[in-house]
Amino acid sequence: MTAPVFVLHPVAEDDFEPMLEVRTAAMRESLERVGRYTPERSRERLRAAFTPEHMHHLASPGGQRMGFVTVLPEGAGALRLQHLYLHPDWQGRGIGAAVLASVQDRARREGAVLRVTALKHSNANRFYLRHGFVQTGEEDVDVHYEWRPVEAVA
Repeated sequence: MTAPVFVLHPVAEDDFEPMLEVRTAAMRESLERVGRYTPERSRERLRAAFTPEHMHHLASPGGQRMGFVTVLPEGAGALRLQHLYLHPDWQGRGIGAAVLASVQDRARREGAVLRVTALKHSNANRFYLRHGFVQTGEEDVDVHYEWRPVEAVA
């Protein structure tokens, strides 16, 4: 049996600063590319979407913090992948794909569509397309995607 590539840990209010550091490390380059990076804006954006009850730290099996994920209910039959951030030191190892697969499994179990928004010109766009998401819209600096569970064939 293969060891898990990540472990989920609950988030508390006092986790905000370490999570801001991860988000900034993961997003800064993409935000600078579209002219949207400032430390103040990054803090405000995470603070506005900081919902510990829907968030989990991603940790290595040895306990190192790697990133975090947030999945929110979004009306009947829908989930929103609000955040999926990995510190750059942990990117490119299949961890993001494993986390996304677990979120897709949840959506499949709940019969829910999974929605996500990615920043234009971010590597996240290729990542979501590669994992079965379909673009549903675009505005300003954001691209919107949906993933739907495959219906079982009778």
